Amino acid sequence: MTDMEAFRDAVTVWATGGPGDLAYELATQLPVRTAVLLEGPSDVAAVDALARSRGRNLAAEGVCVLSIGGAMSVGHYARLLGSPGLGLRLTGLCDEAERPYYARGFEQAGAAEQNFFVCAADLEDELIRVLGVARVEELVGAEGDLRALKTFLRQPAQRGRAPQQQFRRFLGTKKGRKIRYGRVLTEALDPERVPAPLDGLLSSV
Repeated sequence: MTDMEAFRDAVTVWATGGPGDLAYELATQLPVRTAVLLEGPSDVAAVDALARSRGRNLAAEGVCVLSIGGAMSVGHYARLLGSPGLGLRLTGLCDEAERPYYARGFEQAGAAEQNFFVCAADLEDELIRVLGVARVEELVGAEGDLRALKTFLRQPAQRGRAPQQQFRRFLGTKKGRKIRYGRVLTEALDPERVPAPLDGLLSSV
């Protein structure tokens, strides 16, 4: 386990009602300067993959990338990690529908002036749109999931849906699939064609 992973674990313990002493201690030792608040682990996988593709080591740079378990938790994490708590700079990535939670959470933590980035629907939708459905299907095949995809597309509920919506839904049909494809789709991006919210987030830290 790396020091940043230990810090991330300590923050999670703190956020779920445990003591915050270890988080304070590790924040000072590392030191950590920025917390990136993401809705879920698939977003973390994408951010980490893009950072690696650009030759960056976010942990070494003092950037902690956190899955907060849903947008409704952002205010709690922002208070712990922002100026009321550890005093870290805050940023993040969220879905358009969750924008109000992030705006309110950052404001309540005294970080209203600190930017977070918003996906039109969600990050998977952004990635599929940039890559194109044909390329995503190639990647699904390379991952050994083409048969599962074809079975999914034959379901009555998928008839009449746009292909991009179908692929987006497919990624969420099996535990762990969104996380894996968060990495796979991001690694497949043309460096010059990265979804704007993801590019903006990484460029800001």
